[in-house]
Amino acid sequence: MAGLINLKDEKSRVAFYSVIAAILLTTFKIVVGVLTNSLGILSEALHSGLDLVAAVITLFAVKAADKPADKSHNYGHGKVENLSALAETLLLFITCFWIIYEAVHRLITGNTDIEVTLWSFLVVIVSIAIDFSRSRSLAKVAKKHNSQALEADALHFSTDIWSSSVVLIGLIFASFGFYFADPIAALFVALIVIYVSYKLGKKAIDALLDRSPEESVEKIEAVLQSAKGITRYHDLRVRTMGAETLVEMNIHVTPGITIEAAHKISHDVEHEIMNAIERCEVHIHIEPEDSVG
Repeated sequence: MAGLINLKDEKSRVAFYSVIAAILLTTFKIVVGVLTNSLGILSEALHSGLDLVAAVITLFAVKAADKPADKSHNYGHGKVENLSALAETLLLFITCFWIIYEAVHRLITGNTDIEVTLWSFLVVIVSIAIDFSRSRSLAKVAKKHNSQALEADALHFSTDIWSSSVVLIGLIFASFGFYFADPIAALFVALIVIYVSYKLGKKAIDALLDRSPEESVEKIEAVLQSAKGITRYHDLRVRTMGAETLVEMNIHVTPGITIEAAHKISHDVEHEIMNAIERCEVHIHIEPEDSVG
C-alpha cells in the first residue's frame, strides 16, 4: 500500500500511519477479547476494525481530494473528503447496533462471565496510548490542511480513547466479581460512538448539501462591512468543497469610478477574505450603486 501512496505528502503520511495503527489495535483486541470473552474488549475490537476501514477510506480520500479541477469536475474533487466522512459515520452506526444488541442480550440472559487477565488490561492501556498519539497527529494535520476526512479520522481515534477508558473501568469492576459492568461499559461505548457519529454525519451532510458554513459567512460579512469603496453587497454565497471554501457575491461601488479603481476595490476585498479564511477562492461581480441588484 505504501508504494501506492505518496508518503512525502503530510496528509497521506499521517493517514497511512493511522491505517497501520488500526491494523495493530484491531488484531490485538480480537485476540484478547476472544481469549477472555470480554464484550467490552470485543466491542472495542469491532470499533477498531471499523476504524481500520475508515482509515483506509480516509487514506484514499485525501489523495483523491487533492486532484486539481478538470473538465468533468470544474470545482475540483474536494467533496470526496465529505463523502469519506459520511461513510465513516455509517460505519460508526453499524458498530453501535452490534454493541447494543450484544450488551443487552448478555444482560438479559445473565451470560456476563468473563476472564479478566493481565492481557485484558494491557490491550486497553496500549490502545489508549496509541489512540491518543494518532488523534493528536491527525487533528494537527487536519487543522493545518482544513481536511474534513482527517478530522473525521481524528474523531474516530479520540472516541476510542473514551470508549477504551470506559472498558477499562468495566474490567476493574469485573476483576472484583462485578461482571455485569462489562456489558454496561460496552453500552456506554455505544452511546459515545452514537454522539460522535451524529456530529460527523451532520457536518458531512451539511457540506454535501452546500449549506453555508456560519463561521465563514460571519468572517466574510465582517470583511465586507469594514471594506472601503463598497456601498453595499448582496447575493453572498458560501460553500465548502472538502478543504476549499468557495465564495461568490455582488458588490456595489460608487458610479462613475474607473474600471481600474473598481478592480482594486474588488481585489482588496478578495485579499482580505482570503486572509480571513484559509484555502478560499473568491468570485466578485461589481455593479455601480445606481444599478438594480
